[in-house]
Amino acid sequence: MQQDNVLRTSTSPSRRLLLGRAGAGALAAGVLAAGLGRASPAEAATTNIDIGILNFALNLEYLEGEYYNRGVSGSGLTNIGTPGTVTGGSPVPFTDTALQKLFTDIAHDEANHVAFLRTNLGTAAVPEPDIDFTNTFLSLGQAIGLPGFNPFADELSFLLGAYVFEDIGVTAYNGAAPLITSKTYLGAAASILAVEAYHSGAIRSALYQANYGIYTDRIAAIRAAFSGTGPGTSLPSDDAGDDGANGGVNLAPTDSNSLAFTRTPEQVLAIVFAGGTTSGGFFPNGVQGMFTSSAT
Repeated sequence: MQQDNVLRTSTSPSRRLLLGRAGAGALAAGVLAAGLGRASPAEAATTNIDIGILNFALNLEYLEGEYYNRGVSGSGLTNIGTPGTVTGGSPVPFTDTALQKLFTDIAHDEANHVAFLRTNLGTAAVPEPDIDFTNTFLSLGQAIGLPGFNPFADELSFLLGAYVFEDIGVTAYNGAAPLITSKTYLGAAASILAVEAYHSGAIRSALYQANYGIYTDRIAAIRAAFSGTGPGTSLPSDDAGDDGANGGVNLAPTDSNSLAFTRTPEQVLAIVFAGGTTSGGFFPNGVQGMFTSSAT
């Protein structure tokens, strides 16, 4: 599979016009125009929340896009305006061709997600935030029993780091979906959620085969501690890695009804900020948009 880390937007009419038909350009202009002063209060609230959700997703897509593309090729995202400062990230010395192809495909998908959201948000798109892979993963490794953890050191370490991002992404999209008011926007978010879920399932399958359940369980427990949801909290879940909460294979982050596990934007930020309120962890200087704090 040919490596492709350059941001591209599909030329398919249905995808290119998906958000365009919902008037994304007009919505962006409305958001930026005198604090929505030219829109009615109801229109302003609807426009603001939908763009806020998409920008919240864009911050996470920047994070995933940088992780996968730097691991696959050593180069970060391109064609994103003024990039943030990214600390860490280097080409992974792959020896397993199947894993290399898997991550090349995921890197391509995440780059396209960034391009798609930026194109359809237009001038309302938030810029890429500063991202820190080095210190965040070192802290995570210390917490899960892997001192000096560098996910870019080898393919299995990269696989474990990917588990952190994909599970957060799936629960983030699922948790944010009920807040979206436009059916068109909801359809776009659901489409991206489906792709992220495919990624998550593939990564969990590979981790199970690598017998990495002990580490994924520990990561899940850390996520639960930061966000207040997950194993041992008031919201039961088997979001406990590849061994599952009750032992055995767990290929999907689901609740006790086998429904996709959800987190609110605030809960997601609590995880990616590593317990911080407005910054920390993967985003040392925070994020931009409507959702910028883990405080509820």
